[in-house]
Amino acid sequence: MKFYIETYGCQMNIYDSEIICSILLKSGFIKTSNLKKADIILLNTCAIREKPEKKIFNRFLKIRCLKQTNKQIKIGILGCLATHYKKQTLEKINFIDLIVGPDSYNQLPKMINNLKKEQNKKEIDVSLANQEKYTKIIPIGVRTSISAFISIMRGCDNMCTFCIVPFSRGREKSRNPNSILKECKILYKKGYKEIILLGQNVDSYFFKQIKFFKLLELIAITVPLMRIRFLTSYPSNISKNLLEIVNKHSNICKHFHIPLQSGSTRILSLMRRKYTVEEFLLIIKMIKQIIPDCSISSDLMTGFCTETQEDHRETIRIMNIIKFNFSYMFKYSSRQGTYAYRKLKDDVPNILKIRRLNEILMLQKSHSFYRLKENIGKIQNVLIEGISKKDDKYYYGRNYKNDIIVFPKTKSKIGSYNRVQILNATFTTLIGERILSEI
Repeated sequence: MKFYIETYGCQMNIYDSEIICSILLKSGFIKTSNLKKADIILLNTCAIREKPEKKIFNRFLKIRCLKQTNKQIKIGILGCLATHYKKQTLEKINFIDLIVGPDSYNQLPKMINNLKKEQNKKEIDVSLANQEKYTKIIPIGVRTSISAFISIMRGCDNMCTFCIVPFSRGREKSRNPNSILKECKILYKKGYKEIILLGQNVDSYFFKQIKFFKLLELIAITVPLMRIRFLTSYPSNISKNLLEIVNKHSNICKHFHIPLQSGSTRILSLMRRKYTVEEFLLIIKMIKQIIPDCSISSDLMTGFCTETQEDHRETIRIMNIIKFNFSYMFKYSSRQGTYAYRKLKDDVPNILKIRRLNEILMLQKSHSFYRLKENIGKIQNVLIEGISKKDDKYYYGRNYKNDIIVFPKTKSKIGSYNRVQILNATFTTLIGERILSEI
């Protein structure tokens, strides 16, 4: 039986698709990249924001025509959207046959086979578990030739008022460190050069007295020739121990992704974030003191419930103080099931949300350019990830701060480290030239 899978959303969804592929291939299913040749079509989905959700539902409507010409084809919705809407999904898209949440992928082979046996049967499992379900599964399927994601934990306990993650992915569940280290070793033997540790809040990883900073050091020692990145960090969970480990090991990237969300302490309180603006600034100061040449990225939301122009100005003020290397920015959209959806009024007009979003987008663009220009003249180790899409005469890669760098192609191979001197910068990219020999 052939399956086809599409992935929408964050890095965690990409990793989950690898889990799904591993489970199905091990059970005798065959993966196809041809939508029309599949016996079952699976969409692994995201429900964090409204725009991706609409995109996914539109995609389902386009896929529907395949089922109209071949009634034997089965269609399944997996991931966060499946958990978020549960049985409502069948009512909204009545031609879906399968609904499976993030903690139930082990049941996929059985559920798909049940669909095959009974033509009009529907299968649903969106239950959330209290423990990690995929410890013994080594993901395969959609990795790049250089980097690989590793999920170290799932879910979230923070219960921010705007976020549906605790409802769509459940409470925090940390993986056994032995299984994580085993996966790292396998990836190294297969030739991967970089691993990216994933979690809704990696800093709250905890498994039998082992905290995240200790896990990170174990990984750095276990695979010393692999570059290690991680995301996402919750501001108030960042510890001095973690910073010292990052600073100590050269194979751990000097980059933190720390969502600020808003520069207004009043709005942060409404969001139920566990820090004030002043505390956030102290965290940034501590990072810079221990790791001076460290890059910091963030998430910024505009137009949250009751946000005033003064609140927006506070976000602008904090952005100007910190000057994030880059940020993911978006306007608030109310998500069904969250506290904000039930208890707070989404009272900022959409036109004002867009105006404020455009303002922080332009400001962040100038800050990104400012941070990139700080690298001009420096010599950096760059891991080549591929050939530039804009000019096939150039390689592109990243330095230890997660900056993208392009430089003229040489005899060096993709996946190798090169010493590159930074000559110039655009608003998004560093431009350099290779010097000396390959590392």
